[in-house]
Amino acid sequence: MDLTPSAHLDTFTRDGLPPPEQWPELVFDLPELRYPDRLNCGRELLDRTTELFGPDRPAFLDGGGGLWTYGGLLARVDAIARVLTEDLGVVPGNRVLLRGPTTPLLAACWLAVVKAGAVAVTVLAQTRAPELAVVGAMARVSHALCDARALTDLRAAEVPGLRITPYGGESPDDLLRLTERHAGRPFPAVDTAADDVALIAFTSGTTGRPKGCVHFHRDVLAVADTFSAHVLRPRPDDLFAGSPPLGFTFGLGGLVLFPLRAGASALLLEQAGPRQLLPAIAEHGVSVLFTAPTAYRVMLEELAAPGAPDLSSLRRCVSAGENLPAATWTAWRERTGLELINGIGATELLHIFVSAADGAIRPGATGLPVPGWQARVVDQGGAPVPDGEEGLLAVRGPVGCRYLGDPRQREYVRGGWNLTGDTYVREPDGYLRYVARADDMIVSAGYNIAGPQVEEALLAHPDVVEAAVVGAPDELRGQVVVAYAVLRDGLPRDRAAAEALRAFTAARLAPYKCPRRIEFLDALPRTATGKLQRFRLRGATGKGRAGTT
Repeated sequence: MDLTPSAHLDTFTRDGLPPPEQWPELVFDLPELRYPDRLNCGRELLDRTTELFGPDRPAFLDGGGGLWTYGGLLARVDAIARVLTEDLGVVPGNRVLLRGPTTPLLAACWLAVVKAGAVAVTVLAQTRAPELAVVGAMARVSHALCDARALTDLRAAEVPGLRITPYGGESPDDLLRLTERHAGRPFPAVDTAADDVALIAFTSGTTGRPKGCVHFHRDVLAVADTFSAHVLRPRPDDLFAGSPPLGFTFGLGGLVLFPLRAGASALLLEQAGPRQLLPAIAEHGVSVLFTAPTAYRVMLEELAAPGAPDLSSLRRCVSAGENLPAATWTAWRERTGLELINGIGATELLHIFVSAADGAIRPGATGLPVPGWQARVVDQGGAPVPDGEEGLLAVRGPVGCRYLGDPRQREYVRGGWNLTGDTYVREPDGYLRYVARADDMIVSAGYNIAGPQVEEALLAHPDVVEAAVVGAPDELRGQVVVAYAVLRDGLPRDRAAAEALRAFTAARLAPYKCPRRIEFLDALPRTATGKLQRFRLRGATGKGRAGTT
């Protein structure tokens, strides 16, 4: 595959791309996906949107009364881009690490990095020094813009040659102080190629081993021009909010890319757990919400209490990050009147590629391929399986997996398709139904058991807030089903409670699928995006509050 001549002077990311024969086939079958050869996503998202909708339109709110207009955001982004290029020596292609809680200033830094033709590497404020050292080494970052409150671990990581510039503090070298000399000086976006690298997104660690996923400038626009434009269908007067941080692509898309592409605005909250989201929705009039199924379940508990916040401003609610049980979907609709937009995405593919909205929603199913994407269910050899049979989900579209210098590329891309690692069933009418992560299938006494199906049965119990199911080694059966449950506050977590839950699932599932053991935890281990870390539970058997066999 021939690449367009690059604007990058530092060619590390293009040099680290997999060889062309290991790439997935890319599909650009929508007219809006046929981007020009020269494209800077920062300019398209900010400069062009400001030109279309005017500089006075709200872009970001910070939750504390602060309002950034598109014109104000553009001025700040351009000043930061000038600091990067003129004061800090950033050249196109350098990797710039971004670290801090979700704020308008972090989003402005991201936009400035890509406008300057550099490569954004965004990590969480909670990421610790050893993890930062790994990311810094893998991406060979040369510069970092870091919230002044999150400097300690970044400095402790001791990334070789890293130049750290704090923002939001009082030091003489603070980014905001440096931008003062560049006020009022527009920054012309670097003339990057559409296939120049704009960001490296690191997987969230559900398996414990992160991978660096390389995405181009055109990829950033493609996820907005497929899922957002065709399924979510935002309006310029929408206000977006959600729980995922900008360090993960679920949050980057839902809180920055999609609203800016539509001329809408976003509420960026430093603390955005379900209990913080509910009052924020009511106070600010949020209309589009992005979060995980777990958060919707917690919010349902809060909404059942007297004096619950008014959510009448909401019109679109997106659920992704893990499987959405039909029971959660139904309970949310009954409580709010809103139908959750379910979706599956991947860091490798930047955002959601299977989903459904409005009349196309089918509770219990993920949905249909998003316009611009193709999906099928295949066997281990890559051949399509008949409808109704379980297999591996394979997708392709305008964005594809490209790991940065990682041999696992061959595992994810096979025969031109991206294999997401999920087991799915395709219904005869094309709907795709989630079964399990491919590595989460439990084989017990010759039976294949999908952990999420058992989890959904447990979650139907009114006392269960969260549930996770894994397989534990067993000498007789090979594996047995072990369930971990989080109960509502104040309920006993004893053997009787476990027996009651097992009886509850036995009334809904075949006997071989029922948990042999149920243990209670205060909370399930999750990533910052809400994804369940089952690999941590597999080594935790016997460490819960109570169990039954």
